Amino acid sequence: MTLSHRPTRASSARPNRPPRERGTGKAFALAALMHLLLGWFLYHGINWQNNTPAGAEAEIWTEIPDTPAPTPRPAPPPPAPVKVQPAPPPAKDEDADIALQEKKRKQQEAAAREAQLAEQRRQQEEAKQEAEAKRQQQLAAQAAQQKAMQDKQKQIEQQRQADLQKQQQKAQQDKQRQQQQAEAQKQEQLKEQKEKEKEQQEAKAKADAQAKAKAESDAKAKAAAQAKAKADAEAKAKLDAERKARLSQLQGQLGGGTAGSGEGLAKSGTGKGAGGNATSPGYAEKVQRRVRPNIVWAGETAGLETVVSVRCSPSGTLLSANITRSSGNEQWDQAALRAVQRSDPMPVDIDGKAPSSFTITLRPAGG
Repeated sequence: MTLSHRPTRASSARPNRPPRERGTGKAFALAALMHLLLGWFLYHGINWQNNTPAGAEAEIWTEIPDTPAPTPRPAPPPPAPVKVQPAPPPAKDEDADIALQEKKRKQQEAAAREAQLAEQRRQQEEAKQEAEAKRQQQLAAQAAQQKAMQDKQKQIEQQRQADLQKQQQKAQQDKQRQQQQAEAQKQEQLKEQKEKEKEQQEAKAKADAQAKAKAESDAKAKAAAQAKAKADAEAKAKLDAERKARLSQLQGQLGGGTAGSGEGLAKSGTGKGAGGNATSPGYAEKVQRRVRPNIVWAGETAGLETVVSVRCSPSGTLLSANITRSSGNEQWDQAALRAVQRSDPMPVDIDGKAPSSFTITLRPAGG
């Protein structure tokens, strides 16, 4: 702020009453400043009588603290500088009164300026306080907004954690449910398998029992059949013994078979069949074709001849085969007997039946 002061004559204007000050320290500082200014004005007022006064200007700078720029308020316009008009040189008697009046006027002006500066400082302080309050409000609003955002973010995070926990619990429950279902299915399968195995064991036991019963029945039937066959064999053996002598007599009268035929059936067909009928002329050939392939012999052939007596059922089943005349070579006799046994069943005659008994004369090939 720049104030210009020029010495003038005493003015009859009424001075303004300064406002009441708020701070004692500031008031003392301003008072000291005004006294300095007053001394300066008195010095130039005394020199004014001898020298032509020249315009004087003074600049007063007040340090303003570095604060955020508040919203500027319109400051009251500074008072217009009082132009001091030079007064005519007074008489010597009047100099003291004029100096006293000038001193009072300058004191009043200094007090007015001091009051004005105090008001300006007060307004600046109020503006500073208002700006600080506004800044604090803005900071509080920003802090509240930031806290609200943090609370909202925290709520969102808590909700997300709760949803994630619910999903994990649900997944765990689903997994446990699946395990329980799998375990139940496994138990059901084991139960079904055990029941199936039990059924199989029961069926097997039943089948075994049936098989055992059948085997026992078959064994009994077989034993009965064997007993019956044995009885029949014994009865027929007795009958064969009677017929054997008669057949021997018939063969001796009618002659045996050819030397290379391998069979001892009479060619004339006078042999008796199972029904007491004579065999047909071709029956000896049928027996030859049946028995000859079964002869297995690799020993000597000269002078070997074995007669085997056989007894057959009407269907040709071989009931018995016995050596009735040995060749003297036991090995050949057994080979001849095995050949007859392997020829079971014997061929049937033209009437569809096989003779009940007959003899076969066997010689080795080339014998």
